[in-house]
Amino acid sequence: MRKLFDLNGKVTIVTGSSRGIGRAIAEALADAGARVVISSRKQAACEEAAAAINARCGEARALAVEANISSKAALEALVKTTENRLGPVDILFCNAASNPYYGPTLGISDDQFRKILENNIMSNHWLVQLVAPGMVERRSGSIVIVSSIGAYIGSDVIGTYHMSKAADLQMVRNLAVEFGPHRVRVNAISPGVTRTDFARALWEDPAAEQAFSRQIPLRRIGEPEEMAGAALFLASDASSYVTGQSIIVDGGMTIGPVA
Repeated sequence: MRKLFDLNGKVTIVTGSSRGIGRAIAEALADAGARVVISSRKQAACEEAAAAINARCGEARALAVEANISSKAALEALVKTTENRLGPVDILFCNAASNPYYGPTLGISDDQFRKILENNIMSNHWLVQLVAPGMVERRSGSIVIVSSIGAYIGSDVIGTYHMSKAADLQMVRNLAVEFGPHRVRVNAISPGVTRTDFARALWEDPAAEQAFSRQIPLRRIGEPEEMAGAALFLASDASSYVTGQSIIVDGGMTIGPVA
């Protein structure tokens, strides 16, 4: 059974992995034996996360490489540095995303709308274009895009963000069809509300968190570490016959209202 989840020697890039869900995913992959590139906008934060993972594993399994997902040149440098330092990329986690606007869609500016689309969709497209040819050539690889339960529900506050996450799921389906004949799998994880900085407004106040939790069958919001199991599954041979899918990890929130 352990062999199903063994990532020994696999090279992995995880964007947005200096904290939150991305860091939890990176830690789980490193624990399974992968060599993980920690990437976010600030090199110091990447180095801190990489150092913690290396200390945890007792050996150098994490490498810090700063990259801003809004820059194609930065992502090209990220992939090139990874390949030069660690070797070809076996596993890609597109986790980093942004949401610069809260409010009704009628109030969003063109620049804010464009930033959401570029950071949450275009950056994933760029990364896939950079790593997928090598995976296709080797006839092996796993690509995972971190979407959101927002892809399945509407919102009057972060609607454009939800649109972008829905587009990510269609990207997953399209790429799964394209890459399937080459044995490259493409899937998504769709987290529910999780204790990260992004959702801080929902959990920072205990009363607000308690009220929100009543909408969730498990009666609590998620922790970043609870996304790691799905991530390890999709990265490893345990999911060798799974492609084009999204695993919803939300404590049951999307199944319907709770009394």
